[in-house]
Amino acid sequence: MLPKHKIDRINELSRKSKSEGLNPKEKDEQKKLREEYLKAFRGDFKKQLHNVKIVDPEGNDVTPEKLKNEKKRNH
Repeated sequence: MLPKHKIDRINELSRKSKSEGLNPKEKDEQKKLREEYLKAFRGDFKKQLHNVKIVDPEGNDVTPEKLKNEKKRNH
């Protein structure tokens, strides 16, 4: 995940955007920070999905083949 100081900066820019607006340099910084945040979020989420196993009520592994193949490819 992103360091706390970057998340704090994203929030600070968001509040400023709503209250008084951002100058072009701040808008560019906000865009880059948001992109960095989304990249980190998606990467973390993908790692979580690779640890998921879906089991039906009878105890059978019913994890989708696409996810199983993705796990094998990344290990």
